[in-house]
Amino acid sequence: MPEPPPTPPSAPTAETAAAVHAPFAEPVVRVRPRWIALLVLADLAVWMGFFTPIQVLLPNQIQAISPGDKESMLGLVTALGAAAAVVVNPLAGALSDRTTARFGRRHGWTLGGAVLAGAALLLLARQDTVLGVALGWVAAQACLNTMLATLTAAVPDRVPVDQRGAVSGWVGIPQVLGVVLGVVLVTAIVTGTGPGYVALAVLVVLLPVPFVLLTPDDRLQRADRPRFSLAGFWVSPRRHPDFAWAWITRFLVQLGNALGTLYLLYFLQDRVRLADPDTGLLVLILVYTVALMATTVFAGRRSDRTGRRRVFVIWSGIVMAAAALLLAFWPSWPVAVVAAAVLGAGYGVYQAVDAALITQVLPQATNRAKDLGVINIANSAPQVLGPALSAPIVVHLGGYPVLYVLTAVVTLLGSVFVLRIRSVP
Repeated sequence: MPEPPPTPPSAPTAETAAAVHAPFAEPVVRVRPRWIALLVLADLAVWMGFFTPIQVLLPNQIQAISPGDKESMLGLVTALGAAAAVVVNPLAGALSDRTTARFGRRHGWTLGGAVLAGAALLLLARQDTVLGVALGWVAAQACLNTMLATLTAAVPDRVPVDQRGAVSGWVGIPQVLGVVLGVVLVTAIVTGTGPGYVALAVLVVLLPVPFVLLTPDDRLQRADRPRFSLAGFWVSPRRHPDFAWAWITRFLVQLGNALGTLYLLYFLQDRVRLADPDTGLLVLILVYTVALMATTVFAGRRSDRTGRRRVFVIWSGIVMAAAALLLAFWPSWPVAVVAAAVLGAGYGVYQAVDAALITQVLPQATNRAKDLGVINIANSAPQVLGPALSAPIVVHLGGYPVLYVLTAVVTLLGSVFVLRIRSVP
């Protein structure tokens, strides 16, 4: 007679939950809308801090400093910042996993990262050399990734598995809403690169405060603190194959995203030849955001109800690849608007469902923030590799058509590889 299947991690027994210390137990109580709203607000600060400089402030600042070499210099600065993110994110997550502060494990890191990120953005506002911009952006990335590591861990720390798709959908909205609000802030409300950095710094510091002050944060007892080891940052593909494949799929999709978006402002300016590329970029971001918000929470809830994750990821990748091909073969303003809507719809589904899927394949409950930091390397490393690939393609190897075809191929591969993940339906 065959043995019964083991209890999956997403459905711990009462005995298992009781035997594990509270910070490490699988959550079973659904989070309330107020908790989700405060987390979304805190995440908004992180993504405004990430994307507003990348989309507007850094391109304009570098173009003013080095107009003849703007593509290469922007690629260099963003790559250095992403390299800092690759190191800091899992390290900050591992440190928060081991923090035994009286007020909890995560919130102190979130608030400290916010304050220091605001200071780094103020430093960036005063730079007039490429070296100064690079150093300021590295500092900002380090601090913002400290925030991101602890805020990302909030979902597996607090949200039951059968609610994670919907919550991940809500948490994914700030990634694009932050771009929209940030671009509006620095193009329509505040004018000038320096004042834009200052306004952004204020919001990065203030927005996480309600989440830090008004939500619980589990305290870790010193005796339960996990061991810190550099070897622990390597998750063995043989021992944890599903986690390894989740990392690979995320890396490839985010590499496609990096290839397709880094030079979007220059694409509108030099290929589409739009008269006002800054305003055009804002329009595309708005269209993309509306499409994403229309799909992300719906897809997350649908995935929660059906228990299926992989099929949503695959179809989202197909849709995103189609958007890139539109830009490759029909580089006109109307097609760019359509592509933005298609890309937003696809990425909305991907963001919600893939984030939920990843929380179900984490190797250990004791190291959630560290392991999610390792996953976040798959978000950050493409920002290093993306400029290294896209800059020579745009300048020497076929230009934007080749760039967007490569974007489509990489994105499609990333979504299809999710079939290698066996433990998630």
